[in-house]
Amino acid sequence: MGYIKFDKAHVVNLEYSLSREILRTNRAGSYSSTTIVGCNTRKYHGLLVCPVDALGGERHVLLSGLDSTVVSNGQSFNTGIRKYQGDYYSPKGHKYIEDFDIQDIPGMTYRVGNVFMKQERLLVHYEEQFLLRLTIIDTDEPVKIQLRPFLAFRNVHQLTHANMWANTRVEEIPGGIRSRMYDGFPWLNMQLSCKSEFVPVPDWHLGVEYMEEQKRGYDFSEDLFVPGFFEFTAGKDDVIVFSASTREEKPSGFKTKFTRTVSSKIPRSDFCNSLRNAAQQFIEKRGEDTTIVAGYHWFGSWGRDTFISLPGIALARKQEDLYAAVLDTQVRRMKGGLFPNMGEADNPVFNSVDAPLWFFQAIYSYGLEAREAWRRYGAPMKAVLAAYRDGTSFGIHMRDKGLIYADAPGKALTWMDAIVDGVPVTPRSGYAVEINALWYNAVSFALDCARSARDRIFVKEWEMMPELITRSFTELFWDEELGYLADYVSDPEKRNMQVRPNMVLATSLPYTMLTKEQMKSILDTANRMLVTPRGLRTLSPSEEGYQGIYCGTQEKRDSAYHQGTVWPWLLGPFCEGWLRVYGEGGVSRVRKLIMGFEETLTEAGISTISEIYDGDPPHESRGAISQAWSVAEVLRIYSLLETKYKEKL
Repeated sequence: MGYIKFDKAHVVNLEYSLSREILRTNRAGSYSSTTIVGCNTRKYHGLLVCPVDALGGERHVLLSGLDSTVVSNGQSFNTGIRKYQGDYYSPKGHKYIEDFDIQDIPGMTYRVGNVFMKQERLLVHYEEQFLLRLTIIDTDEPVKIQLRPFLAFRNVHQLTHANMWANTRVEEIPGGIRSRMYDGFPWLNMQLSCKSEFVPVPDWHLGVEYMEEQKRGYDFSEDLFVPGFFEFTAGKDDVIVFSASTREEKPSGFKTKFTRTVSSKIPRSDFCNSLRNAAQQFIEKRGEDTTIVAGYHWFGSWGRDTFISLPGIALARKQEDLYAAVLDTQVRRMKGGLFPNMGEADNPVFNSVDAPLWFFQAIYSYGLEAREAWRRYGAPMKAVLAAYRDGTSFGIHMRDKGLIYADAPGKALTWMDAIVDGVPVTPRSGYAVEINALWYNAVSFALDCARSARDRIFVKEWEMMPELITRSFTELFWDEELGYLADYVSDPEKRNMQVRPNMVLATSLPYTMLTKEQMKSILDTANRMLVTPRGLRTLSPSEEGYQGIYCGTQEKRDSAYHQGTVWPWLLGPFCEGWLRVYGEGGVSRVRKLIMGFEETLTEAGISTISEIYDGDPPHESRGAISQAWSVAEVLRIYSLLETKYKEKL
């Protein structure tokens, strides 16, 4: 039995198994995802989901599902499962599951009639190819196996329905068939490693429902097309590999390819390996660009998330080349001193006041010698600082006191960026505490690099700034009586003293304006009011407007997104600040918080960490099932404990 275990009684219980999802990515933009029993509960689920360049580069679901049916002694046993109207499931193949394993790759063992069969799913690295390996572990006599592919051919954000325009014809290719339901899509080549017959029985399966979309207030019913089924005979110890790919291949190589790909996987054999396995799935390489996908299933590459995630995703796994490739990709995308916050490469959105400042922290974390850091990244660093000082888009500019002010009506420029009906839910226009902490960090770090590189012009231009920022920051944000920092200060310099986690960032940055006593007071406040076993709340429960449950329609969810909802990534700055203040005496607290995520590896996204959790106990998983900065920050602090504090975890 592997590290991540599932009891059979739990797996066959749909209330349990349908809330647990599997995700595999191929580092080139594609993914494969479904629940542990193979029942799709989201429109984003599918066995082969690929970016289609001809359709704008967005991901599209090609192969939604694949049913396997065992025909034995005149009886048919279908191991598939889908939900239809009225909580009706058909077929009910989950009842045949004997065992589920995910240590290397997802594998389910079925007992159907007198047949004992294992199915293992795999997504090939850097190729748009899904492989299913069927192993007949035991059978009294040769049996017939039928495989039915369920096709969608649609954008991940949309649903498809039976229509007259779909091309329902298929073409024969060696070992199988190929299908292309609509112009602009690639061919989907479906082939088998064994001799088989394809029986054309074209049919639309109507009214397949996705319960997670229904919960989120979206359309949740679609029709899937089945062109027919593959049929072959197999006996004991036979191994058959099915391939669905955008390229036609020689079927004789499928078994070897499957074995070779599995051998390159990081086994989920312990907590750390599970995190490393999860971390590598956010990396995407397309052309000359290397990016970090912010989360699955609906996020793309976000600048802010990229810089925050990079140390945990790359350095904690000793991937220095990856670190440089991601940084260089982001530098190429700079415009006006800003980095794209979201959007596709050909249509970026630059509405982030903090992403350019996190860029400096990412360079610092890289660990380059200061002179080398300035040689490689001095130009973009200077571009950011000049843009912020002189003023750039969205009202981002430095005021006379040396602090950064940002205000764009109807926009949310910090990471607390939810908007409902055109109005920011968490309006933080003005001087935001973490923005100015990051600003001080950026200026101070740049000066150290410039001094090392003997860039006297830059040093002379900026050397007086840290002192001015420190004095202004303390006067504007610090409240001696309350013992913590204002979250933001708006015109005319009105302090917002709600207890939020943004002030915690100021305790964790390498260059900070705070005294150790101030840091301790801030962290103690956060520890009492914000810290949970799953991360930090975005608002203290004692504050007006706190919402402890994240659920319902898009509007309701956005209203709670930063009003109490817990974010795991915030544990990174909290733990780093805690260790800075308490040293060795703080290790046990940090260890408990980080290792507490071990129990989440069998919840929501298996062997990964979700985007958010409820602010109220029991802190249920919400949002995206796998989020880059959630995994990255837990992995980064885990690595910090192991290396700096020699803690055995």
